[in-house]
Amino acid sequence: MNKRTAILPVVVLAVALVASCGKKESAPEGKAAAAPAAAIVVGLDDNFPPMGFRDEKNALVGFDIDLAREAGKRLGAEVTFKPIDWNAKEAELTSKRVDVLWNGLTITEPRKEKILFTTPYLENRQIIVVTDKSPVKVKADLAGKVVGVQDGSSAIDAIEKDAATARSLKELKKFGDNVTALMDLSAGRLDALVVDEVVGRYYTTKRPGEYRVLEENFGTEDYGVGTRKDDTELMARLQKTLDEMKKDGSAAAISSKWFGKDIIKK
Repeated sequence: MNKRTAILPVVVLAVALVASCGKKESAPEGKAAAAPAAAIVVGLDDNFPPMGFRDEKNALVGFDIDLAREAGKRLGAEVTFKPIDWNAKEAELTSKRVDVLWNGLTITEPRKEKILFTTPYLENRQIIVVTDKSPVKVKADLAGKVVGVQDGSSAIDAIEKDAATARSLKELKKFGDNVTALMDLSAGRLDALVVDEVVGRYYTTKRPGEYRVLEENFGTEDYGVGTRKDDTELMARLQKTLDEMKKDGSAAAISSKWFGKDIIKK
């Protein structure tokens, strides 16, 4: 036996030992190895304060941003935010360009046909905002007036449900975002704006004396988080996490940060 032949068994034995060690480090039979943290892409309108918007440094901030980030930490998932055309939100979701819609998304029966929702986490109303000197005092005064709404928003559905008022309007003017609509209201190109209360109150309190909110409104609605209809596993995990955040007070703390009080719907 030459030296090379003598060395061969030793090499084979070493390889076998390495392979054996590798097997011991793998997951036990019948137990899957831990999956890497998932990535969740959240679709939002980045001009919808205080739910989701850009601050003076162009960073995405807001109530729903904070809720989503806290949920992501608990899920062990990396959450990224993707601004989308809110009027095309269902298409963005079903085409899988985003995984979740989380940005003041109102739960409606038509949307339920295309979107799977969590239970409500916030209650909202569709309020009527006018300028402080406007002659409009009640809903009936909107007859013959130009009223603004955000395109693709539930404000449109809310107005249409009030058929008598909807028919009385001179025009229902649609905008890409509520900021532009409020500018038109201030400039006199609109007589009123119908908008989510959380958004309307946020803006009107920042500019005291400029706007007024009517006592009457276009109804109450609920906000929920939406996923694709077939994404039941993600929905179950999100729902469980939101329930835990409500129970342990973390959702209430985020609410207090943005609204000054706990307005989370239990």
